[in-house]
Amino acid sequence: MQKISSTLSHPLYDVAAIRLIEQQAASALPAHTLMQRAGLSVARLALALAPHAQCIWIACGPGNNGGDGFEAALHLHQWGKKVVVTWTGLPSGKSESPPDAQASRQRAVAAGVPMASEPPPGFDLCIDALLGIGATLDPGRPASALMQQWLEMMHASAALRLAVDVPTGLNADTGVTTFKSTIKSIAVNAHPISAKGLFTLSLLSLKPGLFTASGRDCAGEVWFDDLGVSPADSVLAAEPCAWLLGADQASQSLRTSAAHASHKGSFGDVAVLGGESTAATQMTGAALLAASAALHAGAGRVFVALLGNAPGMKVDPEQPELMFRSPEAVDMAHQVVVCGCGGGESVKTVLAKVLSTARRAVLDADALNAIAMDPQLQTQLKARQGRGYSTLLTPHPLEAARLMGITAMAVQADRLSAARQLAERFQCVVVLKGSGTVIAAPGQPTLVNATGNALLATAGTGDVLAGMLGACLARGMSAVEAARSAVFAHGHRADIWASDKPGHALTASALVQSQTG
Repeated sequence: MQKISSTLSHPLYDVAAIRLIEQQAASALPAHTLMQRAGLSVARLALALAPHAQCIWIACGPGNNGGDGFEAALHLHQWGKKVVVTWTGLPSGKSESPPDAQASRQRAVAAGVPMASEPPPGFDLCIDALLGIGATLDPGRPASALMQQWLEMMHASAALRLAVDVPTGLNADTGVTTFKSTIKSIAVNAHPISAKGLFTLSLLSLKPGLFTASGRDCAGEVWFDDLGVSPADSVLAAEPCAWLLGADQASQSLRTSAAHASHKGSFGDVAVLGGESTAATQMTGAALLAASAALHAGAGRVFVALLGNAPGMKVDPEQPELMFRSPEAVDMAHQVVVCGCGGGESVKTVLAKVLSTARRAVLDADALNAIAMDPQLQTQLKARQGRGYSTLLTPHPLEAARLMGITAMAVQADRLSAARQLAERFQCVVVLKGSGTVIAAPGQPTLVNATGNALLATAGTGDVLAGMLGACLARGMSAVEAARSAVFAHGHRADIWASDKPGHALTASALVQSQTG
């Protein structure tokens, strides 16, 4: 058993693959062995998390997830803990539980584990063993109202909560939840573990839904036990549907091994085309944040080209290293171009040239919106891969929805699928931002980032990420390597901030400075 952190990468398996792993393992082991191992693992983790718990409530559902709960109750009872089990009973029309679950319930009853129709008063540890993978909380499901009531009691209590395999109502593949709980304030959610006292023990394999969309809010701190079964050892070796991106797969800074005789040209040039400079407005913040981030992320030189028809800035007193140029003076063929951090409608005036000329490009925000509205620009974008050009798209869910012609809700309903579809459609690397940022590229494993927290939900942090991506490309990384490095580092800096300065807001400017602080 291990606690999952951002240190190591891990394979993620969808429900179909998990079913295959489970079936093959069950056929190779004595009857009920997997469930007995699962229950013992749950009991051990419960005891480790709450060694002084005075009263443990285990809510068991009608299926195998409930069977795991009964097994855990049996062990905790035998270890001298006060345990009370509530069981939903069987769905109407069914006379018995699945064989393993039925055997586990019978064992628990025979051992004298207390059963009740209501949760015990004063419980200080609750275990959610109601529904597992592939099951949803919907009004038409038998006992859903009762399960909803019990879940609400768990969430309203101050007790530690441990979910067996997946939190009830969470889609293991997508991270979408059908249980609507109150999300606490950012002051609570800022920490990488969004709610203290919330844990999930994932069994057999890790699931992508635990780490993206609503997954991290629902699952809390994730633990993992493979129950002695390796997917790679199965007869029909199951393939992971994605990987959780940890520090071991995030590309490291090239400067750590740079030659002593390096010079600024060794680390590449980044040109940021964005912002807006007109006679009426000087909306330059997004472009300056991206440029500053590129500089702090290790680019050798950073140029800024403000869009619009009025004279723009000539120097930034706060960051004099930045060099200002007109858009026409940018050497797009030899510099990494970061386009779309601000600029509004003015982006359209340069985007066709960026797509046709820039060999390495990061397209963000206003550039993505312009592409979504223009079929000709979409055609140009698709053609870049065939010319050997590198392209990174960095949409948030609404921008992704515009590019795909669907709603943001549809994107969030399956973030991994949406990112893959965008990557295939435009033949480029896609960074779909949000909780559990998804990185997708044609022919490459899909990645779900393990770092980041709600502190990043503030204006300008996306511009910072775009600049960091540009710097990674300028330093010689491939588009996929750049995405791994920048996305992981971006979230990691926010995690460090949350740990070092709990309760303090993180601004985009502070995020830039934290790269070298």
